[in-house]
Amino acid sequence: MRIKNHDSLNFNTLNFTRMNKTIIALVFGLLTKTSFAQYDPKALTILDAMSKKYKSYTAFEASLSVGLTNDTEKIKEEFKGKISVKGDKYKLALPEQEVINNGKTIWTYLPDAKEVNIDNVDAKADEVNPSKFYEIYKKGFKYIQMEDQTEAGVLCDVVDLVPEKRDTQYFKIKMNISKKDKSVLSFIMFDKSGNKYKYTISKFVANAKIDDTVFTFDPKKYPGVEVVDLR
Repeated sequence: MRIKNHDSLNFNTLNFTRMNKTIIALVFGLLTKTSFAQYDPKALTILDAMSKKYKSYTAFEASLSVGLTNDTEKIKEEFKGKISVKGDKYKLALPEQEVINNGKTIWTYLPDAKEVNIDNVDAKADEVNPSKFYEIYKKGFKYIQMEDQTEAGVLCDVVDLVPEKRDTQYFKIKMNISKKDKSVLSFIMFDKSGNKYKYTISKFVANAKIDDTVFTFDPKKYPGVEVVDLR
């Protein structure tokens, strides 16, 4: 809690003198509670249970609904997608691009431009790996349990993840986790430009049978595609 302007409190001198000790004690208590909640053990219990669930799968597929909103810019968009995950490998298919990652190489295919960019996977990058969304809290994040919410009629635990580094593009990730089976129903990424990206997971298929060829981009299957190798 930070007080920018004491005048806004509308206390006269006598009242403030009489109450300042109480106010200071309350402020200190709030700050202490907030500091403790940054690594909230209750949030950690929820996240560990969720992570254990997804780590038990050999592979999985899910349909996604991705919503982009920006209240300041009056932006509200929504589109559908699909994600396939097998170990460190993933394929994220969205209307305007496909991202394929086999753990070593990453391909970004832009259908409208008929272009594919190829790069090495940077294990040290701060980007959120879609194949490891259930483990991102384990490194570089503080976590706080928030008030329960209902998502698609399902009662959820809500956990906020806050990056420890201040120079990340986003400042918070909010996860809605089913109280009943610990599955992630949705998560929202808040970036510093005012954009909010909400990923809602549906049609989840656990232990899906996915061939490894899904996680490689073959230019021969895309006649006329321009290959831009950035490695």
